[in-house]
Amino acid sequence: MDKKLFSGCGTALVTPFKSDNGPAAQVDYEAFAATVDWQVDTGMDFLVPLGTTGETPTLSESEKLQVLELCRQRASSLPVIAGVGSNSLAGTAANIRLLQDADAFLVVVPFYNKPPQRGLYEYFKAVAALTTKPIILYNVPGRTGTNLEAETTLALAREVPNIVGIKEASGKFEQIKAILDGRPEGFSVLSGNDEDTLALMEAGADGVISVASNVFPSAMADFVHALRDGRFSEAEGMDRQLQPLFKALFVEPNPIPAKAAMAQLGLMENSLRLPLVKASEQTEALISQTIKDLF
Repeated sequence: MDKKLFSGCGTALVTPFKSDNGPAAQVDYEAFAATVDWQVDTGMDFLVPLGTTGETPTLSESEKLQVLELCRQRASSLPVIAGVGSNSLAGTAANIRLLQDADAFLVVVPFYNKPPQRGLYEYFKAVAALTTKPIILYNVPGRTGTNLEAETTLALAREVPNIVGIKEASGKFEQIKAILDGRPEGFSVLSGNDEDTLALMEAGADGVISVASNVFPSAMADFVHALRDGRFSEAEGMDRQLQPLFKALFVEPNPIPAKAAMAQLGLMENSLRLPLVKASEQTEALISQTIKDLF
C-alpha cells in the first residue's frame, strides 16, 4: 500500500444537519456535498468521514452509507478513509460490511469496555482479518478511556500487513516518538490533534487528521504541506497564527465549536444531534473573534 495515501492533511469531516431539532435533525446532504467540494478545491490530501467529528454514533446505517457514497462521488480524486470503529468486534464488522466502498478504514480503540493491551492487540488483529483494505488505528484515550500503548501499536504494525498507520490523539509525545522510532517502513503516523501537528511532523510524523481544516482548509493544507516539504521556519510562523483556532475549536467537546465556526462562515446550519448541543454564547464569541483575527 502506497504510504502517500496516508500522509499530508486530511479532514475529519463534520456531518451537517438541517435543523436544530435534536435527534430529529436531518442530515443536510447538500451542505455536506458543498463541504466536500470545498475540501477538494482547497488542497486536501484525503478525507475522513464518519469519525468522531462527524457525530457518527448518532447516525443510522442508511445515513452512514449515504454520507460515504456522497463523499466518494464528490472527492473521487482523493482517498476516503471511513470511520468504522465501535466497542464490539461485531459492531465494527457490520460497519466494515456497510462501508466497503471506502478506500481504508479508521478504527478507534473500543470505548467503554476498557480492554487490556492484549485485548486491544487481539481485537485489532481480528478487525484487520475482516478486510483486505488498509486499517488506520485511532488512539484517543480522552474519548475512549483506554490508551493504546506504543508497544501494542508497534506489534500490530509489524505483524498485521494491512494495519498501515495510526491516528494518534493521546497527546503523549514520548509515546508517539517511540512509535515513530520503532515503526516499520511504510507505517504512517498521523497527528490526531491539530495543536500537536507541528511538533509531531518535525519529529517525523506524516501528517494530520484535522478538525481545523473543516473551517480553514486552505490554511491547514498550506501549513501541513510546508511541514511535509521541510519548510519548518515557514510552518512555525503558520502554526503561531493557527494556534488560537486550534485551541478555540476544543473549548467545548468536538464538533460543537467547529459547527459554530462553520455556521458563522455560512457553510451550514449550527445544528447537532443530542446529546451534543450548540456552543455557549461565550464559545460563539470566542469563535467569532478568532475567525476575525485570522482574516
